[in-house]
Amino acid sequence: MRINHKEYSGEVEPRTLLVYFLRDELNLTGTHVGCDTGHCGACTVVLDGKAVKSCMVLAVQASGAEILTVEGLADDDRLHPIQEAFRENHGLQCGFCTPGLLMSSLALLRENPHPTEADIRRGIEGNLCRCTGYVNVVKSIRAAAEAAAKRRMEVER
Repeated sequence: MRINHKEYSGEVEPRTLLVYFLRDELNLTGTHVGCDTGHCGACTVVLDGKAVKSCMVLAVQASGAEILTVEGLADDDRLHPIQEAFRENHGLQCGFCTPGLLMSSLALLRENPHPTEADIRRGIEGNLCRCTGYVNVVKSIRAAAEAAAKRRMEVER
């Protein structure tokens, strides 16, 4: 499989969940383990372009897949625009849910670059945050969408 643009291969027990493969075998600990039941979204990664909860996917099911984790967002020392928007708009609190929210936001904006507030709320409904009412999370995602639209316009000129 390719994870964060790098090839990985190995052997795992058939019952190994993708979240544990990422964390325990590859030391990609930005993907958080929250509930192990698919309810909280802290373990969300982008698998073949779709946001998935990695606690609900067996590692062997991801064989041959393209996976992006939160570690793959930043470009060296430059934050990804979604990370920057969360930072600027206070879209994170304790930070536990943040990796999953970032990855869900990325998948949402790739699918819908101009989401409404309802679209944003629907796009992150599988991610639970116990610290906030999601107001700044929604604001952050909207800001990331606006920044991306502005960059597209600048490129087209």
